[in-house]
Amino acid sequence: MFGLGAPELILILILALIIFGPGKLPEVGRALGKGIREFKNATNSVTEEIKEAAKIDGGNNNPDKEKATQQAS
Repeated sequence: MFGLGAPELILILILALIIFGPGKLPEVGRALGKGIREFKNATNSVTEEIKEAAKIDGGNNNPDKEKATQQAS
């Protein structure tokens, strides 16, 4: 996970606890989780749109296919 080991994660959690305090930490975690979820949904949406556009295009822009057609002529 991003090259972070257990010691690094523990240090980050301790710093977050010191900075935000035990009362705000769940709220910060919830906001961070919500932000990550929204980002994933947005990237999935863009990926699906790209796949749909490629499916509609039908591979008409395939240069290898054009070369094969020209060589066969």
